[in-house]
Amino acid sequence: MVTRTTADAKGDVVVLLIGMRINRFMAVRLWVPVMLAMLRMLRDLRKEPERGLLSRVLLTASPRTYYVVQYWDSKEKLYAYATAPEAFHHKAWARLNRMERAGKLRGQVGIWHEAYVVPEGSYEAIYGDMPAFGLAAAHGQIPLERRGRYAKDRFAYRSERAQEAERAG
Repeated sequence: MVTRTTADAKGDVVVLLIGMRINRFMAVRLWVPVMLAMLRMLRDLRKEPERGLLSRVLLTASPRTYYVVQYWDSKEKLYAYATAPEAFHHKAWARLNRMERAGKLRGQVGIWHEAYVVPEGSYEAIYGDMPAFGLAAAHGQIPLERRGRYAKDRFAYRSERAQEAERAG
């Protein structure tokens, strides 16, 4: 028997995709520090849960492209971390910018990110015989029946906070 679950997300979901692409494998001295900086930031964020990172999944798209799917508590916490002068991210980003301005990275290593704020009612998830993963690892995992058997039912789910806001507004 397959056990089906869904994510227990309530309200908006904040997702950051961030990664790097090795454009020249021989430029090890340039891309290894970028990869290590990414891993250090994740380690630091794990030690400081108050910063707002709820969960992350490390992935590879090819032998050249590595990225992290991150789930954040709010866009405000994501922005606060990105701009915090005391956070390692600030130091790593400053170093990367200096290298880029000096022309050292051009064509050697690519970096990218995409951030999304997904409103409640615009996401749904289903997991079959899976431990908490992705959105469920970030927000908790509940039996599928609590949100509905069909995708349309899960999309229609509204948290109590959202229901109150709809009644008030």
